[in-house]
Amino acid sequence: MDALHRSFVVMSDTVLLDRRGAVAVLTLNRPDKLNALNAELLSALEAHLHTVIDDRSVRVIVITGSGPKAFAAGADIAELHAQDAYGGRLFAAFGQRVFNLIERSAKPVIAAVNGFALGGGCELAMSCHMRFASETARFGQPEINLGIIPGYGGTQRLPRLVGQAKAIELILSGDMVQAPEAHRIGLVNRIYPADALLAETQTFAEALAGKAPLALTACLEAVQIAGDTSLLEGLHAEANLFGRICGTADFKEGTDAFLQKRTPTFTGA
Repeated sequence: MDALHRSFVVMSDTVLLDRRGAVAVLTLNRPDKLNALNAELLSALEAHLHTVIDDRSVRVIVITGSGPKAFAAGADIAELHAQDAYGGRLFAAFGQRVFNLIERSAKPVIAAVNGFALGGGCELAMSCHMRFASETARFGQPEINLGIIPGYGGTQRLPRLVGQAKAIELILSGDMVQAPEAHRIGLVNRIYPADALLAETQTFAEALAGKAPLALTACLEAVQIAGDTSLLEGLHAEANLFGRICGTADFKEGTDAFLQKRTPTFTGA
């Protein structure tokens, strides 16, 4: 992170961090700009992500937007407009770095999409491991309408989630899809009424937080490997991860609890 971005982190309230037990909630906080992703917000998000990923007491991370209208309505167009070819590459690379941190997090990250998730906002949601949406949520990659392409991973993650043909349709048309359609095509995991979204997401996150942390991490790692390698390489990695988890205290606790018909207590060891 360069000096400019570090200076933003110290003073920025563009991302709020709220710890709720073992769940950390990160709220994008530019409601007057529909939570558009500028350099200040992305820098604050990156800093908070490092904090909660490194915090052993945090087991699940939720990302949402402030205000009733938007999760994130895209990249900040004023910042984007100022870029030339070199600056545009750095602009994209910075957002990709932050979103890769989310995707490769050893802890589950859930996007609670409370409104518009367009452009960079849709790309942010797609970098999360799961997406829960309000009934009023809208998704899209409208960059084509600005004479540009998605730059924070949209051309790569959208095909992996919804298939190549549907991804091409959405990226070339720039059309928005409503929450039910997003759920139908596999972009969204679950839909809730707007006033229940955060509570339902918190309940699900707490359930995940009660599971064995090392096994959660290994599950995420195995699934990520599946998208990067051949089947045989993935199976080999899965067997190695399976063996590694068999050597943990949590595995012994989980199997003991099952045999003893009691609830396990996992410690992450």
